[in-house]
Amino acid sequence: MKMKYSEEDLKEFKEIIDKKKTRAQADLVLLNAAYKNDADNGTDDTSPSFKSFDEGSEVMNKEANVQLAIRQEKFIRDLSNALLRIENGTYGVCRVTGKLIQKERLRLVPHATLSIEAKRKQ
Repeated sequence: MKMKYSEEDLKEFKEIIDKKKTRAQADLVLLNAAYKNDADNGTDDTSPSFKSFDEGSEVMNKEANVQLAIRQEKFIRDLSNALLRIENGTYGVCRVTGKLIQKERLRLVPHATLSIEAKRKQ
């Protein structure tokens, strides 16, 4: 049983990871812009009761965007770590079982460090 993916396989995984990372970084820029956006949304002319409702809603949206940004940063970090594993030859090896993670799983979750088998035991 082989314990490493071929150079060809690793190249495919690297391309998948690079694409996902580029997209994730673009999404993060949008999320950061959304929660850091202090621009006035034109609520000056509305009645005070609506204004306070808008501000509450805006705070909730900002909190949601901050949470999404934090998750996105973790995703980017996980993808970067996957690229490091490709470099150091440990990519695609389950950190619990030591077996190769299925290609199908890595294509869907290229930053995976656990095989389905190990994931189910968690």
